[in-house]
Amino acid sequence: MSRPFSPRSQSPSSFVRINGKIRAREVRVIGQDKQQLGILQLADAIRMAQSQGVDLVEIAPAANPPVCQIVDYGKFRYEQAKREKESKKHQHANKVKEVQLSPQIDPHDFGVKLTHAIDFLCEDMKVKVTLRFRGRELAHKEYGFQQVKKFVVEAAPWGHPDFEPKLIGKGINVMISPHPRNKRARHPDEVTRPVTPQNGHVVAQIQPRLQSQPQQNGAQPAQQGFANAPFAALENK
Repeated sequence: MSRPFSPRSQSPSSFVRINGKIRAREVRVIGQDKQQLGILQLADAIRMAQSQGVDLVEIAPAANPPVCQIVDYGKFRYEQAKREKESKKHQHANKVKEVQLSPQIDPHDFGVKLTHAIDFLCEDMKVKVTLRFRGRELAHKEYGFQQVKKFVVEAAPWGHPDFEPKLIGKGINVMISPHPRNKRARHPDEVTRPVTPQNGHVVAQIQPRLQSQPQQNGAQPAQQGFANAPFAALENK
Protein backbone atom coordinates (compact mmCIF):
# COMPACT_ATOMS: atom_id res chain seq x y z
CA MET A 1 0.00 0.00 0.00
CA SER A 2 1.48 3.32 -1.05
CA ARG A 3 2.00 6.03 1.51
CA PRO A 4 -0.16 9.14 0.91
CA PHE A 5 1.53 12.38 0.04
CA SER A 6 2.06 14.86 2.88
CA PRO A 7 0.15 18.11 2.52
CA ARG A 8 2.24 21.01 1.23
CA SER A 9 0.90 23.34 3.91
CA GLN A 10 2.80 21.49 6.64
CA SER A 11 5.79 23.25 8.14
CA PRO A 12 9.23 21.67 7.60
CA SER A 13 9.54 21.38 11.38
CA SER A 14 6.71 18.78 11.36
CA PHE A 15 9.00 16.35 9.51
CA VAL A 16 11.67 16.36 12.21
CA ARG A 17 12.24 12.87 13.60
CA ILE A 18 12.91 12.34 17.29
CA ASN A 19 13.91 9.39 19.46
CA GLY A 20 12.53 6.09 18.13
CA LYS A 21 11.31 7.67 14.86
CA ILE A 22 14.90 8.14 13.69
CA ARG A 23 15.68 5.47 11.07
CA ALA A 24 19.49 5.39 11.00
CA ARG A 25 21.44 2.77 12.93
CA GLU A 26 24.27 5.16 13.76
CA VAL A 27 24.07 8.88 14.34
CA ARG A 28 26.49 11.71 14.96
CA VAL A 29 25.48 13.18 18.31
CA ILE A 30 25.71 16.78 19.51
CA GLY A 31 25.22 17.40 23.23
CA GLN A 32 23.12 20.06 24.92
CA ASP A 33 26.23 22.22 25.24
CA LYS A 34 26.73 22.09 21.41
CA GLN A 35 29.77 19.83 21.81
CA GLN A 36 30.42 16.90 19.45
CA LEU A 37 29.97 13.54 21.19
CA GLY A 38 30.99 11.41 18.21
CA ILE A 39 29.18 8.66 16.32
CA LEU A 40 26.99 6.43 18.50
CA GLN A 41 24.54 3.62 18.00
CA LEU A 42 20.99 4.97 17.82
CA ALA A 43 19.89 3.02 20.91
CA ASP A 44 22.86 4.34 22.93
CA ALA A 45 22.15 7.92 21.81
CA ILE A 46 18.47 7.63 22.79
CA ARG A 47 19.37 6.25 26.22
CA MET A 48 21.84 9.12 26.71
CA ALA A 49 19.14 11.68 25.90
CA GLN A 50 16.59 9.97 28.16
CA SER A 51 19.07 9.90 31.02
CA GLN A 52 19.25 13.71 30.77
CA GLY A 53 15.46 14.04 30.63
CA VAL A 54 15.41 15.40 27.05
CA ASP A 55 15.05 14.08 23.49
CA LEU A 56 17.24 13.00 20.63
CA VAL A 57 16.31 15.22 17.67
CA GLU A 58 17.47 14.63 14.08
CA ILE A 59 18.69 17.98 12.74
CA ALA A 60 20.57 16.91 9.57
CA PRO A 61 18.94 13.79 8.10
CA ALA A 62 20.82 14.10 4.78
CA ALA A 63 24.24 13.77 6.42
CA ASN A 64 26.09 10.45 6.54
CA PRO A 65 25.56 9.46 9.28
CA PRO A 66 22.62 11.71 10.22
CA VAL A 67 23.33 14.43 12.78
CA CYS A 68 21.22 14.40 15.94
CA GLN A 69 21.17 16.74 18.90
CA ILE A 70 20.33 16.05 22.51
CA VAL A 71 17.83 18.78 23.30
CA ASP A 72 14.37 19.37 24.69
CA TYR A 73 12.06 18.95 21.70
CA GLY A 74 9.68 21.70 22.83
CA LYS A 75 12.55 24.17 23.11
CA PHE A 76 13.87 23.03 19.75
CA ARG A 77 10.51 23.66 18.06
CA TYR A 78 10.22 27.09 19.68
CA GLU A 79 13.68 28.18 18.49
CA GLN A 80 13.03 26.79 15.02
CA ALA A 81 9.73 28.67 14.72
CA LYS A 82 11.47 31.85 15.90
CA ARG A 83 14.15 31.48 13.22
CA GLU A 84 11.52 30.91 10.53
CA LYS A 85 9.67 34.02 11.65
CA GLU A 86 12.83 36.13 11.47
CA SER A 87 13.59 34.71 8.03
CA LYS A 88 10.13 35.68 6.78
CA LYS A 89 10.66 39.21 8.09
CA HIS A 90 13.82 39.56 5.99
CA GLN A 91 12.05 38.18 2.93
CA HIS A 92 9.20 40.65 3.48
CA ALA A 93 11.63 43.53 3.78
CA ASN A 94 13.07 42.69 0.34
CA LYS A 95 9.72 43.29 -1.35
CA VAL A 96 9.47 46.50 -3.38
CA LYS A 97 6.24 48.37 -4.12
CA GLU A 98 6.08 51.06 -6.78
CA VAL A 99 4.27 54.38 -6.55
CA GLN A 100 3.91 56.45 -9.71
CA LEU A 101 3.62 60.22 -9.74
CA SER A 102 3.28 62.89 -12.40
CA PRO A 103 4.52 66.50 -12.50
CA GLN A 104 0.96 67.86 -12.37
CA ILE A 105 -0.55 65.33 -9.98
CA ASP A 106 -3.71 66.43 -8.17
CA PRO A 107 -3.24 67.12 -4.42
CA HIS A 108 -5.86 64.52 -3.53
CA ASP A 109 -4.14 61.89 -5.69
CA PHE A 110 -0.84 62.87 -4.12
CA GLY A 111 -2.30 62.18 -0.66
CA VAL A 112 -3.66 58.80 -1.77
CA LYS A 113 -0.27 57.79 -3.18
CA LEU A 114 1.42 58.92 0.02
CA THR A 115 -1.03 56.91 2.14
CA HIS A 116 -0.27 53.78 0.12
CA ALA A 117 3.45 54.37 0.51
CA ILE A 118 3.07 54.74 4.29
CA ASP A 119 1.14 51.46 4.39
CA PHE A 120 3.95 49.69 2.54
CA LEU A 121 6.68 51.19 4.73
CA CYS A 122 4.84 50.19 7.90
CA GLU A 123 4.80 46.63 6.55
CA ASP A 124 8.60 46.72 6.14
CA MET A 125 8.45 47.03 2.35
CA LYS A 126 10.55 49.32 0.21
CA VAL A 127 8.81 51.90 -1.96
CA LYS A 128 10.07 52.86 -5.40
CA VAL A 129 8.80 56.31 -6.36
CA THR A 130 8.66 56.89 -10.11
CA LEU A 131 7.70 60.08 -11.92
CA ARG A 132 7.29 60.06 -15.71
CA PHE A 133 7.44 63.05 -18.03
CA ARG A 134 5.23 63.32 -21.08
CA GLY A 135 5.62 65.57 -24.08
CA ARG A 136 6.91 69.03 -23.27
CA GLU A 137 6.94 68.25 -19.53
CA LEU A 138 10.51 67.07 -20.02
CA ALA A 139 11.53 70.67 -20.71
CA HIS A 140 10.54 71.61 -17.16
CA LYS A 141 12.13 68.86 -15.07
CA GLU A 142 12.25 71.11 -11.99
CA TYR A 143 8.52 70.58 -11.42
CA GLY A 144 9.01 66.85 -11.37
CA PHE A 145 11.87 67.07 -8.88
CA GLN A 146 9.70 69.27 -6.67
CA GLN A 147 6.97 66.64 -6.55
CA VAL A 148 9.38 63.79 -5.80
CA LYS A 149 11.23 65.72 -3.10
CA LYS A 150 7.94 66.73 -1.51
CA PHE A 151 6.89 63.06 -1.47
CA VAL A 152 10.17 62.05 0.20
CA VAL A 153 9.78 64.75 2.85
CA GLU A 154 6.18 63.73 3.61
CA ALA A 155 7.23 60.06 3.97
CA ALA A 156 10.31 60.88 6.10
CA PRO A 157 8.78 59.78 9.45
CA TRP A 158 8.36 56.25 8.06
CA GLY A 159 11.26 55.83 5.62
CA HIS A 160 14.41 57.34 4.21
CA PRO A 161 15.63 57.58 0.59
CA ASP A 162 18.46 55.25 -0.38
CA PHE A 163 19.77 57.90 -2.76
CA GLU A 164 18.90 61.35 -4.01
CA PRO A 165 16.15 61.50 -6.67
CA LYS A 166 17.81 61.17 -10.05
CA LEU A 167 16.72 61.52 -13.65
CA ILE A 168 16.80 58.26 -15.61
CA GLY A 169 15.62 58.49 -19.20
CA LYS A 170 12.27 60.29 -19.19
CA GLY A 171 11.56 59.87 -15.50
CA ILE A 172 12.77 60.47 -11.96
CA ASN A 173 13.34 57.56 -9.63
CA VAL A 174 14.04 57.25 -5.91
CA MET A 175 13.93 54.29 -3.53
CA ILE A 176 12.57 54.74 0.00
CA SER A 177 13.48 52.15 2.65
CA PRO A 178 11.53 51.75 5.90
CA HIS A 179 13.04 52.93 9.16
CA PRO A 180 13.64 50.34 11.90
CA ARG A 181 10.51 49.75 13.96
CA ASN A 182 11.93 51.50 17.01
CA LYS A 183 12.73 54.63 14.97
CA ARG A 184 9.65 54.64 12.75
CA ALA A 185 6.59 56.78 13.34
CA ARG A 186 3.39 54.96 14.17
CA HIS A 187 0.91 54.23 11.42
CA PRO A 188 -1.65 57.04 11.06
CA ASP A 189 -4.46 54.60 11.86
CA GLU A 190 -2.79 53.69 15.16
CA VAL A 191 -2.14 57.24 16.37
CA THR A 192 -4.51 58.22 19.17
CA ARG A 193 -5.03 61.40 21.10
CA PRO A 194 -6.79 61.79 24.46
CA VAL A 195 -10.15 63.52 24.51
CA THR A 196 -11.66 64.65 27.80
CA PRO A 197 -15.45 65.02 27.63
CA GLN A 198 -17.51 66.93 30.15
CA ASN A 199 -17.87 63.96 32.51
CA GLY A 200 -14.11 63.96 33.09
CA HIS A 201 -13.40 60.51 31.66
CA VAL A 202 -10.46 60.30 29.29
CA VAL A 203 -11.07 58.27 26.17
CA ALA A 204 -8.97 57.61 23.07
CA GLN A 205 -10.03 58.94 19.74
CA ILE A 206 -8.40 57.71 16.56
CA GLN A 207 -7.08 60.46 14.38
CA PRO A 208 -8.24 60.38 10.74
CA ARG A 209 -5.91 59.36 7.98
CA LEU A 210 -4.23 61.83 5.69
CA GLN A 211 -6.83 64.01 4.06
CA SER A 212 -7.21 67.46 2.64
CA GLN A 213 -7.40 70.46 4.94
CA PRO A 214 -10.96 71.53 5.90
CA GLN A 215 -12.28 74.74 4.43
CA GLN A 216 -12.55 77.78 6.59
CA ASN A 217 -15.96 79.21 7.44
CA GLY A 218 -17.29 81.30 4.62
CA ALA A 219 -14.65 80.12 2.15
CA GLN A 220 -15.71 79.21 -1.34
CA PRO A 221 -15.39 75.55 -2.34
CA ALA A 222 -12.25 74.72 -4.27
CA GLN A 223 -12.57 74.53 -8.00
CA GLN A 224 -12.40 71.01 -9.36
CA GLY A 225 -9.42 70.00 -11.42
CA PHE A 226 -5.68 70.20 -10.89
CA ALA A 227 -4.68 72.74 -8.28
CA ASN A 228 -1.03 72.70 -9.25
CA ALA A 229 -0.89 72.44 -13.01
CA PRO A 230 2.39 74.04 -14.12
CA PHE A 231 1.93 72.59 -17.62
CA ALA A 232 -1.64 73.78 -18.14
CA ALA A 233 -0.53 76.35 -20.71
CA LEU A 234 1.64 73.89 -22.59
CA GLU A 235 0.44 71.66 -25.38
CA ASN A 236 1.40 68.02 -25.08
CA LYS A 237 2.76 66.50 -28.19
